[in-house]
Amino acid sequence: MNKAELIVALDVPNAAVLEAKLQELPDFIEWYKVGLEIFCAEGPAALVPLKKRGKKIFLDLKLHDIPRTVGHAVKTAAAHGVNLMTVHAVGGRAMLEEAAKAAAECTNPPKLVAVTTLTSLSQEDFKDLGIERTVSEQALELGRLAISAGIDGMVTSAHEAKVLRAEFPEALLVTPGIRMPKGDVGDQKRVATPSFAVEQGATHLVIGRPIVQAEDPTAAATALLHDMEG
Repeated sequence: MNKAELIVALDVPNAAVLEAKLQELPDFIEWYKVGLEIFCAEGPAALVPLKKRGKKIFLDLKLHDIPRTVGHAVKTAAAHGVNLMTVHAVGGRAMLEEAAKAAAECTNPPKLVAVTTLTSLSQEDFKDLGIERTVSEQALELGRLAISAGIDGMVTSAHEAKVLRAEFPEALLVTPGIRMPKGDVGDQKRVATPSFAVEQGATHLVIGRPIVQAEDPTAAATALLHDMEG
């Protein structure tokens, strides 16, 4: 398994802010996440500044729809040059299989990772949703479903990564909710430090506000990378 990679989340409201942030962020960052906020504002145009800079793109739209719609969305996204994208594991086997099939048919197939449980959800939230499994049990069962359907990996908190790594030694494990020690957790409930996430088996760490909103983004990114390597 290669060393874990840093993905900086560009959770910004429009193209002007995105361009300004890209100018502030250090060139050594290779991966960027484009999520719902900026994609709803700008559409595929949000990807253009990243492609011009030769960056790798994680398109995080968490696709969850009927199989045919998701399959077409995967192919459309691949045509825009994205490298990694998300689907929701709770979309079910047929949807996941259609997504994997669509990706495999692309000229430059994107890797697909399935969201198991959002890092903003806790065990109490599971009760509200009528889910009787524990968070770890849910992550493992949905992980098994996704991998058996041909998906490349999972999005999971660092707290579920260890059990998933043991079960799926070759899978991609994309871990959001990363914060430095004593950092602001924001709206996340299951956070972890970079070094902890790597120790648990994460392959990609998604980090937004601690870098993007830092007074010195280069220093913040460097500190996070040092923690990952440590």
